[in-house]
Amino acid sequence: MKRKFQVLFSIILLFTVHSLLFTGCSPQKEKIYRKSKILMDTMVTITVVSDSEKKAEIAINEALSEIEKIGDLLNFFSDKSEIAEINKNAGVRPVKVSPETLEILDKTTYASEITSGAFDITIGPVISLWDFHKKIKPEDKAIKERLSLVSYKGIILDKAASSAYLNTKGMVIDPGGIAKGYAADKAVDMLKKSGIESGLVSIAGDIKAFGLKPDGRPWKIGIKNPRPTPLYSPLGKGGKGGSEIMATIELSDKAISTSGDYERYFIIEGSRYHHILNPKTGYPASECQSVSVIAKDGAATDSFSTGVFILGYEKGLRLLENMGFDGIIVDKDGKIHITSNLRGKLEFKRDN
Repeated sequence: MKRKFQVLFSIILLFTVHSLLFTGCSPQKEKIYRKSKILMDTMVTITVVSDSEKKAEIAINEALSEIEKIGDLLNFFSDKSEIAEINKNAGVRPVKVSPETLEILDKTTYASEITSGAFDITIGPVISLWDFHKKIKPEDKAIKERLSLVSYKGIILDKAASSAYLNTKGMVIDPGGIAKGYAADKAVDMLKKSGIESGLVSIAGDIKAFGLKPDGRPWKIGIKNPRPTPLYSPLGKGGKGGSEIMATIELSDKAISTSGDYERYFIIEGSRYHHILNPKTGYPASECQSVSVIAKDGAATDSFSTGVFILGYEKGLRLLENMGFDGIIVDKDGKIHITSNLRGKLEFKRDN
């Protein structure tokens, strides 16, 4: 599944990140305030529009605390998380969980059903075989053995008892492909409860925007180019990377998430091995370079960007259209495909 650890966002905000301060010289009373913090193993940036610095600071800190809470509940790497407790008791007993954990697991099973299993958080046993930092590619036999433990249908939820259970010993759930989008949803809810009417929450490549900026315009978001083309100096003294931004889009009251094969990967003999694994094969999905999904909820955009990436652009585009979601898909050959509703709404960039 998708976990975004690097600070370089898959979706790049088109403004400089500072700690809480007023940016710009708008003559309007409302100002933009912003704060960043490392949470959920990545950079989190919250931006709000407010007429009071104190109100903005309180709201942002409460939203950051909410993200930290979600991160603690869903932390795949912590023995103290509820996810770890569910995994430890796979095939043994149901585990009583918080409403948040129950809700996100319910959302994951829904996304798995709709994507025909392309999105599946029980991919954990296979993910653990791969090491993208040390460039370790597991043996085929080991992958095949672990695939028998991968099935979202083995997640048993009891809403009345608020419990979760993995029905086979050795099953492991890894919510990395939905947790950040879900946390962005919860952070926005917290900001609204604090009286903030406009803002933006960015958790690596998962962003949720609401309301309008002080100038009355939606928030402008940049979508990263999965293959920035190097530009070389005519003097032969090296060059610079091509544009990091492929396109921009204005968003309000929507979330956007990107999955890409450039986030964590290694190359062996010309083949790219990345972290977005196909639950049916245990190997990296190979039909796309990146997928960005736009919808109302961050949990949906996060999970469906992964699912569509695995399905490939043809099935993925059909699915997005049927769901009423917007999407930008860069296929394996670098060709861009967009849903019908996005036509005319994207501003594509060109290298100079």
